[in-house]
Amino acid sequence: MDIADSFPVIVVSGMSGAGKSTALKVFEDLRFFCVDGLPASMLPRLVKLFKGKDRSYRGLVLGMDLRQKDFVDEWLSTRDELVAKGINPGLIFLESRLPELVRRFATTRRPHPLESKDLGLEQALEEEKSLLDPLRSEADLIIDTTHFSIHDLRRKIQEKWSVLTEKCSGLRVHVMSFGFKYDVPTEADMVMDLRFLPNPHFDRSLRPLSGKDEAISKYVLGGEPGSVFIEKYLDFLNYILPLYEDEGRYRLTIAVGCTGGRHRSVAVAERIFSSLHENGYTVSIEHKHIELD
Repeated sequence: MDIADSFPVIVVSGMSGAGKSTALKVFEDLRFFCVDGLPASMLPRLVKLFKGKDRSYRGLVLGMDLRQKDFVDEWLSTRDELVAKGINPGLIFLESRLPELVRRFATTRRPHPLESKDLGLEQALEEEKSLLDPLRSEADLIIDTTHFSIHDLRRKIQEKWSVLTEKCSGLRVHVMSFGFKYDVPTEADMVMDLRFLPNPHFDRSLRPLSGKDEAISKYVLGGEPGSVFIEKYLDFLNYILPLYEDEGRYRLTIAVGCTGGRHRSVAVAERIFSSLHENGYTVSIEHKHIELD
C-alpha cells in the first residue's frame, strides 16, 4: 500500500478476539472513516464514494472477518480488482496466543463465529487460524496482541506508517476560558490561573470589550508579564502535548481562567487556539463565561 496516497485504504482483519474492534477505534481517533463487517465485494464501491471528493476523513479503514461467508476468497478477488484500478490497500492482521483468545471469549461470553454443536471454542479457533493463513501471508503488518493495551496497538500501527503522525496530530485539544467567580470547569484536564495578568476590567474604555477584541489582547499580552507568559506557556504546551499523545491520549481539555471569564482568559484562550491550530492539532475553543460578567 502506498500510505502516502492522499486517501489511504486499510483493511483490518485477523483472529476473532485478537482486537479488531480496538484497532478500528485507534483509526477512528486518528480521524479515519471506519466500517466493520462490510462485505469485501462492497469495498470498491465505498472507495469510489470517498475518493476524489472533499473529505473530513484522512482515509478509509475496513474491519473484515469470518462472519462473512467465503471471506478470504472474496477479499483476494476484491484486492485484485482494487490493484487493477491503481489502489493498493494495506492489510493489518491481528492475532493472539490461543490461551489468551480463549480467556477473552470467556470474559466477554460471546460465541466464536465458527462455534457449533460439533465444534468447541478451541477447535473453532484452530479452524479459523487455518482458514486465515492465506490472508496472514499477505499482510503488511502482523500484530500479536497477547500482551497489548490499546496504547501499544496505536504505537505499533504508527510505527509501521509514521505518516499517520506526521500528517496530522491525532490528539484533539479543547481550549476553554472561564471565570473563577462562576466555578472551575469539572471537565478540564489542565487548569491555568491567569489572575496575575493585567486586568482590563479596571479601564472603563476597555471594560465593555472582550478578549476576542484586539485591544484587549494587546492590553493583556502585549507587554510584561503577558508577553513572556504566553511565549513560555505555548512552549510548554508544544512540549507536553506530544507526550500525552505518545501515551495514547486522544483528547485533552485545557482551561484558562481569570476572575470573570471575559477578558484575560478569553484573550489567552484565543492565542492558544491559534497557535495549536497552526501546529496541526485538531483544536476547538469555548468561552464558558464570556457573557456572564
